[in-house]
Amino acid sequence: MSMTTSTQPIQFFHRGRIVDVSGVHPTRSVLDWLREDARCTGTKEGCNEGDCGACTVVIGELAGPGEKGAVGGLRLSTVNACIQFLPTLHGKALFTVEDLKAQCGHGHDAQQHDKHPVQRLHPVQQAMVDCHGSQCGFCTPGFVMSLWSTYEHHQEGQTRPTRQQLADDLSGNLCRCTGYRPILDAGQRMFDLPATRLDTRPVVEALTALKHENTFDYAAPLGQRMDHFHAPTTLAELAALREAKPAAQLLAGSTDVGLWVNKQFRDLGDIIYVGDVAEMKVVEERANELYLGAGASLESAFAALVRRVPSLTDVWLRFASPPIRNAGTIGGNVANGSPIGDSPPVLMALDAEIELRRGSDVRRMPLPDFYVDYMKNRLEPGEFVQGLAIPKAALARQVRAYKISKRFDCDISALCAGFAIDLDGDVVKEVRLAFGGMAAVVRRAANAEAALVGKPWTQATVNAAKLALAKDFTPLTDMRASADYRLQVAQNLLQRLWLETRTTDPLPVEATSVWSVMPHAVAEGV
Repeated sequence: MSMTTSTQPIQFFHRGRIVDVSGVHPTRSVLDWLREDARCTGTKEGCNEGDCGACTVVIGELAGPGEKGAVGGLRLSTVNACIQFLPTLHGKALFTVEDLKAQCGHGHDAQQHDKHPVQRLHPVQQAMVDCHGSQCGFCTPGFVMSLWSTYEHHQEGQTRPTRQQLADDLSGNLCRCTGYRPILDAGQRMFDLPATRLDTRPVVEALTALKHENTFDYAAPLGQRMDHFHAPTTLAELAALREAKPAAQLLAGSTDVGLWVNKQFRDLGDIIYVGDVAEMKVVEERANELYLGAGASLESAFAALVRRVPSLTDVWLRFASPPIRNAGTIGGNVANGSPIGDSPPVLMALDAEIELRRGSDVRRMPLPDFYVDYMKNRLEPGEFVQGLAIPKAALARQVRAYKISKRFDCDISALCAGFAIDLDGDVVKEVRLAFGGMAAVVRRAANAEAALVGKPWTQATVNAAKLALAKDFTPLTDMRASADYRLQVAQNLLQRLWLETRTTDPLPVEATSVWSVMPHAVAEGV
């Protein structure tokens, strides 16, 4: 099997046509290309690290037959343009705020047009004007694109989002002027204006023409050398490439690797991109397990978990932001090895095994065994994370996940905990207590677990487990939290677990969920 093909141009759909790009370095960001090469300056650079949402764009891909959530045959996803590398657009469509103007004047019936004869803005933009949703305006294009994605999805399904759903969809867009209330008003107002829809037919036709089955190989010079961007389309091709080029940088959603380039100015060299391998994105139930392909987006992976374990809803909605969850992958979040990653504590609580592959050889190990030390793991040269397997029995336990951060939405955790408990009457039969932010790696609290197993699920037992936590962890003090704070919060979360799962008078979800106890906050946009 050939590892590469002849160097090809990057081809994608933009502004109504297929564009060909050559000669740019593989790590050139979509944002820089838009502003400097395409001269589409509506998309703004804010943080340049995927946090503020000012650069939000929408990526379109061909949807599968009968795919849920598709819009006219397209899968539309918001992403942060600042941390996406341009070659990842190959075979896809790129939509920016400039595209909304082209849609205006279409999709109105005659009666509606008579009522709004001077409407020249897209309903999303007009609603922002009507509701005074923009002040300095710098963040506005990003908000508009997130709202446009929401608009298209709900128009397709003939539904209207609740105010809370709008707030969740906009959690990756930050504004320092408006206080968010008028932007949420605009999100509701846009559905009252004459409908304007994206004509997906030419996009689908273009992407169908660009569809490719072989590995996409792009190369561009950096000084005296050529850097390659390999994008295989099958798992076998990926395994062969990885084995042949063990030093190449694996790239999935770029939500972390993009920062290496933007903030640390790292030289990545050759890149192997896993985003075009459909087999890596599978999310499916097997005989005794839920299997999550390593390339499954954080959004699709957590959606699958929440369908089976609804108590994970809060941590899902607070996991980064929609643009990050759309781009980032479950395998990438696990392989990254960050001590404050949000998915490993949840997966450890669910007894997940990590599946590793090198060539045709596949092996599994319990996820806690994968981490050796800070940012070090058991991956061997030429090996990559292929997937994660969660036993169905673990999904039947009482599961909780708690995220503590300075900012409620779209923030890095100071502490994240994943808990699972199985009671036999009033006695703890099994328990899993996994913490991120408490050590150099995410890991389970062995002493606290031992203090609980076989004991009655009472306040006294919980108090003993709290004391045992001090033997499990010696947390650090950093910019997000002090060591004392982290330990106290970890102990308090054990108390919360008991309050929510005790056999007598358990605390209902409504008593602790921000979405339930603070509806006025959503109404006012604070």
